[in-house]
Amino acid sequence: MPTETLGGLPATGPLLARAALTARGRSGEEVPERTLRVEDVRIDRHRLAAYQRLTGHDVSDTVPQPYPWVLAFPVQTALMVRPDFPLALPGMVHLENRVTTHRPMDAAEPLTLEARAGELRPHRRGRTLAVRLEARVGDELVWECDSVYLARGAGHEDAPRGETPPDLPEGPPAGVWRLPAGLGREYARVSGDVNPIHLHPLTARALGFRRHIAHGMWTYARTLAALGRGSLGPSSSRVWFTAPVYLPSTVELVLGRHEDGRLAGLRERTDPARTHLVLTLESRA
Repeated sequence: MPTETLGGLPATGPLLARAALTARGRSGEEVPERTLRVEDVRIDRHRLAAYQRLTGHDVSDTVPQPYPWVLAFPVQTALMVRPDFPLALPGMVHLENRVTTHRPMDAAEPLTLEARAGELRPHRRGRTLAVRLEARVGDELVWECDSVYLARGAGHEDAPRGETPPDLPEGPPAGVWRLPAGLGREYARVSGDVNPIHLHPLTARALGFRRHIAHGMWTYARTLAALGRGSLGPSSSRVWFTAPVYLPSTVELVLGRHEDGRLAGLRERTDPARTHLVLTLESRA
């Protein structure tokens, strides 16, 4: 697969603007075989600390498991706004992530980030796309993530169904989180993800939501932090984003066990049968 090395991390805001302007008319069945790479990515410790505080992680030089995804988000976005990319980025739904940390990552280590997209697959609500992200220190693969996105459209009722998330335990919650209306704007400042569906009710309504929603990657990071420090070392997590979290709102954290690891999830405070996120975490030590 051809690899293109960028001169640095691109700015996300202009990329999202370009995605909106070029959304109409995208089509095709083939995803270009292309890897985008950015070398010598340095972590801004002040920005990392702000991210850690907002997501409930301890402030330290150890990089939380979801943070390389935040670093690589501009690279992934640059890949998906290229003129030959067949899907429109606006309106795409983030369905799930599988993430593996191979060893603890230190904020002082320069990273090489790569992003590439897989093939399109039929889904009952449109088509899905897999995106692969990797982070290396030198030649060492230290982190990897496989994300699945849904491009909504004409569905395929006979499409294979993906693996369903495990059921969350019933009973009282382990915690109750009250999410303020400005959470999306706070997370955008520390992550760089300025997608308008997260920023304000008016910009979210323009894109089909009744009001703005929390970043899925914030809900993932915050839930992972609630499980302790296990994800900072060799570990794998899988997260399913099952329903958006509208802002402001109150959600419940529930905890349990799954096979050889941990299980966590977020559910609606006023309707516990409605889940927003399901997460599993397994140690690889």
